[in-house]
Amino acid sequence: MTRRKSIKGQLSGLVDGMEAASRSAHGSTNAPVSSIRTGAAHQPRRRAEDANLQDLVTSIREQGILQPLLIRPIPGGYELVAGERRLRAAQLAGLTEVPVHIRDLTDAQALEAALVENLQREGMEIIDEVDATLALVANRLGIHRDAARHRLMAMLSSKVEADSPELDELFALLGKGTWQSFAKNKLRILNWPENVLSAMRNQGLAYTIAGIIAAAPTEYQAELLQFALGKTSKAQVRARAKELNPPKSRRIDRQATIVMARKLASERWLASLNDQDERELEDWLGKMPDRIRQALKPT
Repeated sequence: MTRRKSIKGQLSGLVDGMEAASRSAHGSTNAPVSSIRTGAAHQPRRRAEDANLQDLVTSIREQGILQPLLIRPIPGGYELVAGERRLRAAQLAGLTEVPVHIRDLTDAQALEAALVENLQREGMEIIDEVDATLALVANRLGIHRDAARHRLMAMLSSKVEADSPELDELFALLGKGTWQSFAKNKLRILNWPENVLSAMRNQGLAYTIAGIIAAAPTEYQAELLQFALGKTSKAQVRARAKELNPPKSRRIDRQATIVMARKLASERWLASLNDQDERELEDWLGKMPDRIRQALKPT
């Protein structure tokens, strides 16, 4: 079986500023904002309206768009491949045209370019990062997302070498650690309850708060989630979780204590002990707390 073309070769011209894109057949030019359609399937950031968007709007008004968007031709216009925040900021800044690199890309190439470009940027929500990285692995290995998830976990647990060199190269390009650290430390959050993950993806539920809810007993998770979505803090959610599920106090088994006391007071029971039993009993009595030992002394 022939090994797939090198990742670095396939990604050349699609990432790292898209420098090679300017040398493509279509070159670099300006395109009307109205002609660019966002393709949800290629946009890893679900919540592009992040807190820093206004800073980008201000920067574009003062300096323009420094890095062109990457788009591909579709019937009736273009589809955005990479640069969703820049496009949104340009719209907010009132621009009618934006600088673009136009490339003829397959669906797989467009997806990969969008994923890599976004993963190399700062400020991604961790759930978006996990989903995007998993989608990138699936795209690279030519398998479905769920299959990619199971493949990573199987490779981590069994240390199978299959696909490891390709994943090593892919994660090296991303500059976000190794595939092993991703599978071990981040992929596990997909085991959290689906309603918690949905709130992270669609309602901006913070990762740290989601972790508190996911760790709570199942019967309290829905109430905690509703409480957390009311713009509450991590401390408030943690306090509410403790209210719903307070630590169980340790209680003495009184019946067992009474039985033990009666046995120790029984001459007949003590006489039934063999030498080994007596030694173990003496050792046990020697470890008794001083307060209890003092209370047992004859008055």
